[in-house]
Amino acid sequence: MIKVTTRDGSELFLNCDLIEFITETPDTHITLSNGNRYLVLEPAKVIIGRMVSFKARLLRLGMAGGRRYLRRSKADNFHPQCGI
Repeated sequence: MIKVTTRDGSELFLNCDLIEFITETPDTHITLSNGNRYLVLEPAKVIIGRMVSFKARLLRLGMAGGRRYLRRSKADNFHPQCGI
């Protein structure tokens, strides 16, 4: 999730995976894949930078040196049970 500021000054958190379009006409409009549109104060360059930072942070956490809760402990002993 990335934080953006709406025109009235309130903060809004958007799922960056749902962002489909960012247009600047001089105001910045964000269009999501579900059709919702938001008018925000930040320029497109800042929003894209936040999206890249968020994705990079997720990749860093998911790597082998990431946090412990992202890795499966004792993966060799993991045997899912299927209810047949």
